[in-house]
Amino acid sequence: MIYLDNAATSQKKPQAVYDAVLYAMGHMGNAGRATHAASHGSSKTVFDTRALLTKFFHGDKISNCIFTKNSTESLNIAIQGSLKAGDHVITTVMEHNSVLRPLYAMEKRGVELSFLQYTEEKGLDYDSLDSLLQKNTKAIVCTHASNLTGDMVDLERMGEFAKKHGLLFIVDASQTAGVYAIDCTKWGISILCFTGHKSLLGPQGTGGMIIAPGVEIAPLSFGGTGVETYNPEMPLENPNHLEAGTLNGHGIAGLHAGVEYILETGIDKIRSIELELMERMYTGIVHLPGIRIYGNFKTGKRCPILNLNLYDYDSAVVSDELFTRFSIATRSGGHCAPLMHEALKNVNQGSVRFSFSHFNTKEEVDQTIEALRILSEEG
Repeated sequence: MIYLDNAATSQKKPQAVYDAVLYAMGHMGNAGRATHAASHGSSKTVFDTRALLTKFFHGDKISNCIFTKNSTESLNIAIQGSLKAGDHVITTVMEHNSVLRPLYAMEKRGVELSFLQYTEEKGLDYDSLDSLLQKNTKAIVCTHASNLTGDMVDLERMGEFAKKHGLLFIVDASQTAGVYAIDCTKWGISILCFTGHKSLLGPQGTGGMIIAPGVEIAPLSFGGTGVETYNPEMPLENPNHLEAGTLNGHGIAGLHAGVEYILETGIDKIRSIELELMERMYTGIVHLPGIRIYGNFKTGKRCPILNLNLYDYDSAVVSDELFTRFSIATRSGGHCAPLMHEALKNVNQGSVRFSFSHFNTKEEVDQTIEALRILSEEG
């Protein structure tokens, strides 16, 4: 099988990730819950991974690295825990439902929303930021890159705007963490939300947040933390303030191994390989009859994602053909990005997404190009 669905989850992981998870499952106790060696070993793994991720994302304080099970949980904690009735939020039409649905839920509780618009020709309409700003604007919430087209958001520009107006800056880094270097301090990110199972090359069920100093978030979940047992409230200090219950220690061990692999291999090298594969495919199919590719490929600032449709075929039909006839795994449909599909005018058809890993090969890309050529000619 040619696996080109890495924007959903990276299937191929470094061997070190498999080894770390297996070792953890055989040796790890419950972090922070006892004084025996198994618990201490687990606590050390969790702490070391917090420290590694804090450094990786240029965070400020190790205890402000919070573990969750994925970006969706991180974004729910960040959005629901920092907004209240009467607040106003600026977001974008590029967002995944992991941002949109928590915001819509908060809208029902009295939070106001405004959206930056997007076109393929110009990208995100940054010039309208000033016109969207209100006296009660509390936060900017945005993705770093569209999971649909791969188009990227200028986080430095958004961060400067947020800083200028004293706004919280909440970022969804699901598609960029592990592909692009992210500097929370330099870009003024208040809360960075990331998942471990995509380009960070960790297991599913891992994710987290990097929180800037002074940012207060109300807990979404309540329960045991291993400390302050007789306090009826969650502890005030991070990470215990936002981490209720047993952590996914086995997954965190694998996430640590994944990040270490990225640092050893080089994030620039990984990104270069993935973008080269994407460009190879783009060049090979852009002129094929019936192929419609979405997104802006002229800026040079994008994730290794290529999204297309073939004639007027339903995207699910094309994706199924690619898999059943050519053993090529892709993603079709709405991609959990409804407003972006509206902007691209393909709501009913959906689209077929190809997303690349540095573990993919040029030969796999060439086979995919040939498969699309055949489907294109069959019309």
